[in-house]
Amino acid sequence: MLFFLMLVLLAVAFYYWGSQKASLIQRKTGSVLAARPAYYGFYSAVWAGSIGLLCLMASSIFLPYFTYHQTIAEIPERVFRDTNLTPQDFYSLLQSSLTSSFSQISPIVPQDIWDEFQHLLQKWQEIEHYAYIMILLIGTMIGGWWSKHYIRTDFRARPAVERLVKILLAACASIAIAITIGIVLSLFMEAWRFFDRVPLGEFLFGTEWSPQTAIRADQTGSSGSFGVIPVILGTALITVIAITIAAPLGLMSAIYMAEYLSPRQRSITKPVLELLAGIPTVVYGYFAAIVLAPLIRQLGESLNLDVAAESALAAGLVMGMMIIPFVASLSDDALKAVPNSLRDGSYALGATKSETVCRVLVPAALPGIIGGILLAVSRAVGETMIVVMAAGLAANLSINPLQSVTTVTVQITTLLTGDQEFNSSKTLAAFALGLLLFMITLSLNIISLWILSRYRQKYE
Repeated sequence: MLFFLMLVLLAVAFYYWGSQKASLIQRKTGSVLAARPAYYGFYSAVWAGSIGLLCLMASSIFLPYFTYHQTIAEIPERVFRDTNLTPQDFYSLLQSSLTSSFSQISPIVPQDIWDEFQHLLQKWQEIEHYAYIMILLIGTMIGGWWSKHYIRTDFRARPAVERLVKILLAACASIAIAITIGIVLSLFMEAWRFFDRVPLGEFLFGTEWSPQTAIRADQTGSSGSFGVIPVILGTALITVIAITIAAPLGLMSAIYMAEYLSPRQRSITKPVLELLAGIPTVVYGYFAAIVLAPLIRQLGESLNLDVAAESALAAGLVMGMMIIPFVASLSDDALKAVPNSLRDGSYALGATKSETVCRVLVPAALPGIIGGILLAVSRAVGETMIVVMAAGLAANLSINPLQSVTTVTVQITTLLTGDQEFNSSKTLAAFALGLLLFMITLSLNIISLWILSRYRQKYE
């Protein structure tokens, strides 16, 4: 973070340098520049910042290897023989010890040797830190010096700056696309390894989910059970409860804000409603676990119903409260997009406000409303903390909302918590679940976009 702050400050300094130099050339020569001085400053800042960033990225790749080899080179071979550690393991322990509150992590390394090589690593890390600063300074200086050749009266700086900004935006978009592709490929690769061990049919159609595997093959449950049906059913149950709460409340809130409130009241009510979307999900989880779940259990006991301490109903109700702002905001935007000519025509025919809303506005805005509801469903499917705290971890094959269930995201969190062995079916099952969740949410998003594009009304 410090290096990027330095990069920004240096780019700003070169902006002022370039603009002042262009103004000075204009005053000395008496001729008119091909662009305003500010564009020459932007050009210098872009060159300095780009070269500095490239140098910083290159140094972040090579300098850690340099630090590693210089540190390992000064460690005698006898240390590795006495500790039975490879150089990579020893270096990793040294790095961990510097960031840990303990002075020594590995008990097999003598304290005096540990302290000696801790100081050695600290020395090389300090050298690495100063090297980053020097490389950054040199890179930005080179970029700024190169831009000096373009600060002249006949150089059209404005189109050049626009081209550079376009290239920068394209690079940012490419990085975002590359990250998305990398995530998808990593899911596919690890899920493929899982399906080499567990048949796809067993995963998709199995009715028992118990990924805990035993240590020895002769123990019970040594192979685990990876039927995803209970997990999918629990996810669907909680999502249905949530959307049953969020869809009507969100739609009614949107209608009230769009049609019944004055602009001043709407400017206050809508931000207050959208504050619900800014509350951390762990807070919703606390509310569900401490307030709502005991309340539902007490109410169920008064009606002679068997209610679990952690139930799908509690998680679904709180999740519905959480996604109300998504439905309300998107539905409100869809209603406000309906042209006033439809409202005026309805009123001219003698319809009341309620009739106009029900028979004109809602049907006209229905594609946007349905798209907003489907996006809210995607948000509910991907929720984790509320389900962990309010619905539990048991993968029960049940559609009873009063019983404990689990979801895909909860199982992914459970499988990847703590130290993991990424060669076991248990850990690889998390990637299979992640791929399944990705396909579900992607399908919902595609359906919502298709509905918006297929049934969207275009008005003059």
